Amino acid sequence: MALDKVKGLLPDAKTDVCIVSAVVCGSATVVLLLKWVNHRRVQKKLKEAKERRELGFQRMEKAARQFKQQNPGVKPASILSLPLVELAAKLKDGSFSPESVLYTYIEKALEVTQKINCVTDFLPECEEQLREIKKKEKGLLYGIPVSIKENVACKGYPNTLGLVKFLDCPEQEDSVIVKVLKKQGAIPFVKTNTSQAILNIDCGNTVFGQTLNPFNPKKTSGGSSGGEAALVGGGGSILGIGTDVAASIRVPCGFCGICGFKPTGYRLSVKGATTPVAGMNSVISVTGPMARDVDSLVLCMKALLCEELFRLDLAVPPLPFNDEIYSSSRPLRIGYYDGDGYFQPSPSMKRAVQETSKLLQEAGHTLIPFSPPRIEFLVDELFTKGLYADGSSTLVEKFDGELVDSTWTNQMRCYRLPNFLKRILAVILMPVFPRISRHLNALVGVGSVKNFWKNNVDRMAYRDEFIAEWRKLKLDVVLCPALGPAFNLGYAGKLFVATTYTHLYNVLNFPAGVVPVTTVTQADEEELKLYKGHYGDPWDTRMKEAVEDAIGLPVAVQCVALPWQEELCLRFMKEVETVCHERRGRRRI
Repeated sequence: MALDKVKGLLPDAKTDVCIVSAVVCGSATVVLLLKWVNHRRVQKKLKEAKERRELGFQRMEKAARQFKQQNPGVKPASILSLPLVELAAKLKDGSFSPESVLYTYIEKALEVTQKINCVTDFLPECEEQLREIKKKEKGLLYGIPVSIKENVACKGYPNTLGLVKFLDCPEQEDSVIVKVLKKQGAIPFVKTNTSQAILNIDCGNTVFGQTLNPFNPKKTSGGSSGGEAALVGGGGSILGIGTDVAASIRVPCGFCGICGFKPTGYRLSVKGATTPVAGMNSVISVTGPMARDVDSLVLCMKALLCEELFRLDLAVPPLPFNDEIYSSSRPLRIGYYDGDGYFQPSPSMKRAVQETSKLLQEAGHTLIPFSPPRIEFLVDELFTKGLYADGSSTLVEKFDGELVDSTWTNQMRCYRLPNFLKRILAVILMPVFPRISRHLNALVGVGSVKNFWKNNVDRMAYRDEFIAEWRKLKLDVVLCPALGPAFNLGYAGKLFVATTYTHLYNVLNFPAGVVPVTTVTQADEEELKLYKGHYGDPWDTRMKEAVEDAIGLPVAVQCVALPWQEELCLRFMKEVETVCHERRGRRRI
């Protein structure tokens, strides 16, 4: 059987030599030969992918240069400086042409990606679409260039997830989200980088390389929607589409100083968005918008929640955007917490919540302390066991024949341990590192269908418990930390579990978004020296090291609402953005 594999991989002449060698040297030779052949195949595909990518960048550069030469009067700064809502208005009234906006952003995206490596593909079809939109009714996003995360389907391009095996699998049609964006007049123009196999809060893979933070190249952009966040944060896109299964929109947006929104699962379509573990719904994956400000997220949600979306994906409830809820000015009852008891927040994370809650109270809202119940149970039994219910086997299979990127080495080493060894290590570590011990036990998975059903029951019971506490306090929304500041390179892949503040709301399936509110100060750095963590284990040590040397980097807070209350969540995000902007204005005066 192994010989048949070799025969299919090599030309005939070489195959004969290999068969003779295998007979003489035995099956061990065949195994080594298969590995060598696979390595050569992978390297060849990577080289071809790199060449295609370079050609795409050259095409981007040529298109932008030609437009600039033919239209010397266009001033890029006047376009790039505008927020999305104003730009959309000027496109609709003819103050700016779609051509001037598209080619300006093509040029800027190319400039940004050359510095931090965030774009994976240029979509030359955008030039054809530019001509098409002029023949149709102007939608809410008429003429707006949009960047798309690499795992969200654009016809003719593969959703690789940063894996070589999918490079030769171009998508046969656009994802539903991309179709709706085009219907509303938006122009998808680039695809952006992601972490290898997505389930990681870094942004690096063997196909496209590592994406860096736009504010500091020694820091990661976060992941897995890190290419999107970095491109938008660096000014190379005004609106992006990402996906989020545990933190993948909110963490990179927080790291890159932009706003990001994770709606309730199924409020937006996920058709055409590829995940590494198809069928896993214990932790809900969603698509969502990423942009510089909350108004941009709102405009995108209004554009997406339209009849075209409801027609194309009947799994999406036909709920148009409720502007009455978003536009309300009634004071809110806001629950808040600055730590979850599982991962001690960095000093700047904690300060961001404390300062924002004070500003909201001064603005007339009511602030009520709130604590998520049974956080250890949530993390170990619901999130980790739910996400890796099969003991990680489906995810690990995705790496068969692949080179493992350095951002994934730590996670893969853990996932690939045999279950009996995970259990033994869990027992040994329990007295000294109980949190890591519980995590290893959870990575074994649920073990049986019966246990999987029980896990689902436990998740629903926890959700009911959480909502009951929320309603007991008569809360409208909740304010809590967002992971940050941006991690030093090499740490994100070792701290996937640090997403407790965000993945809680994937398990619960609540809408949640992040808003940048402050930056790291010298005082934060000094306080970080005293950081011990809650457990004093290696994870706490890594967390401290991960966020060091971050003065001036953005820090966000997270805003949460109950399921299907996207409009209320966005309204709360806008309140947060407003009070923080007003504070900065007062400081300048």
